[in-house]
Amino acid sequence: MKGAEEEVGIPKGFKLAGVHCGIKKKRKDLGIVYSEAPCVAAAVFTTNLVKAAPLIYDVEVLKVNRTNIRAITVNSGVANACTGVQGLKNAKRTAEKTAEVLGIPTESVLVSSTGVIGVQLPMEKLERGIEEAVKHLGEDPIPFAEAIMTTDTKIKLHERKVLLGGKEVTVLGVAKGSGMIHPNMATMLSFLITDARIDPKALESILRASVDDTYNMIDVDGDTSTNDMVVILANGLAGNVEIHEDTDEYWKFFEAVHEVNTVLARKIVEDGEGATKVIEVVVLHAPDRASARKIARAIASSNLVKTAIYGEDANWGRVFAAAGYSGAVFDPGKLDLYFESEHGRELVAMNGEGIPFNEVKVREILSASLVRIVLDMKQGNASATAWGSDLTEKYVEINGRYRT
Repeated sequence: MKGAEEEVGIPKGFKLAGVHCGIKKKRKDLGIVYSEAPCVAAAVFTTNLVKAAPLIYDVEVLKVNRTNIRAITVNSGVANACTGVQGLKNAKRTAEKTAEVLGIPTESVLVSSTGVIGVQLPMEKLERGIEEAVKHLGEDPIPFAEAIMTTDTKIKLHERKVLLGGKEVTVLGVAKGSGMIHPNMATMLSFLITDARIDPKALESILRASVDDTYNMIDVDGDTSTNDMVVILANGLAGNVEIHEDTDEYWKFFEAVHEVNTVLARKIVEDGEGATKVIEVVVLHAPDRASARKIARAIASSNLVKTAIYGEDANWGRVFAAAGYSGAVFDPGKLDLYFESEHGRELVAMNGEGIPFNEVKVREILSASLVRIVLDMKQGNASATAWGSDLTEKYVEINGRYRT
């Protein structure tokens, strides 16, 4: 497929579309995912107490229907968050209109929105857009990927194929996200579709485990959105024997889903608003996994760490400070800290104290587009990895003018 960052395949029985319906001035702003067969569904939603109307609607749908989802309709430009009773009516109407045009039950449609908070959806434009999008359903995922973008500068796609019992299963993920990205369901939308046949409980456990170590381990700006969601649909058309928990097929499928989520999470960080660098934080030999995760996330989320990396300043004390306020309990006197990138690796602190290091070399290391901060705690066997982006003047410019 031409024009994408990578060539991707579509799982059997799925079609996608993306169109411009007038919510935005020019760019595509409405997308639909459709399955020819009923899908098992699983989803994870934002932890923000203020949840957008589409999420409230979807939660209720999935309480009673996890085995007959057929479509997802997504709009960008307007978040349909903090929109009261009318916002909920508009979310429901979006599902109803999609169902009418596709000829499927309303309860088989999920909805999603992203964009400006506090604005009602322009329903006449949206409904016309749904009619138009259904006419353009096809096997090219790029229009859909374009339609769900807000401040994103790149589409975000990744596909993985895996053999399960001699049957080829495809997992395709499409995501958006650039700002309001913070752990606890980073501010983003991610839609995964697969032709795998899988038990609903197995699908739920795979998604939650994968989200915990991917989207929940990234940060751009410390803000958790009102609209974050990850949804996976599985229609079973690959013809594999149904996947159940704790089987070989389960773990093979988990690895496929996890790869897709990991790549998409990294793409979101790489496309962080105003970002020039990706920061990978690796915590080694922590007392336990929970501590490793807390520390990695705190460092990746620290604005002082982000600005130091942007400025190519080896201000390692900021890393120790972030670890210290993470909530994890550990011995600060055992910490070793390294900065590394394609330009090399340098130890800058040992046993909790600063040591002489080559400032010129470290500045070169920090000049790379991917900078790795390695914190060796020397206090156990647990590890964790988190990803963040640097924080630049461009971020302020973008978000200072978001509505205009």
